[in-house]
Amino acid sequence: MRFQSKYLRSQMRGRSGFSRRSSRGFTLIEVLVAILLFSVGLLGLVGIHAKTIQFSVSAEDTNRAALLASNIAAKMMGAQTVSLPSADVAQWQARVSDAAVSGLPNGTGTITVNGNSADILITWQSPNVATGSANAINQYRTQFILP
Repeated sequence: MRFQSKYLRSQMRGRSGFSRRSSRGFTLIEVLVAILLFSVGLLGLVGIHAKTIQFSVSAEDTNRAALLASNIAAKMMGAQTVSLPSADVAQWQARVSDAAVSGLPNGTGTITVNGNSADILITWQSPNVATGSANAINQYRTQFILP
């Protein structure tokens, strides 16, 4: 009888020494912890993705500002003067502010002439992709010196 009792007790305990009754909810807890960790990982990936999109949009806007500044500098080079007619400057400023075509969101362009050099400043305020709010004002500045 004593031998059967030890045998039954060893059957009720697993290799770890815990009885089956006391380890009954461990699998459910392990699954819940795994789901929690997986969810936190997915939230991290979503956050990284949003930041990546934001940086991509910012880089695209900066590239567009450089292209717009190069366009007006090329026009100055072709005219052989840094003092362009006001109609040309107004057309360029309209292009800078037209985000739907090839400009920048809330973009403004200014040209400051000083002798044979022109300081070209383009500012814009792009929307934050992640939150929908506005970022700080971005600037692109270049100087064109007529040779």
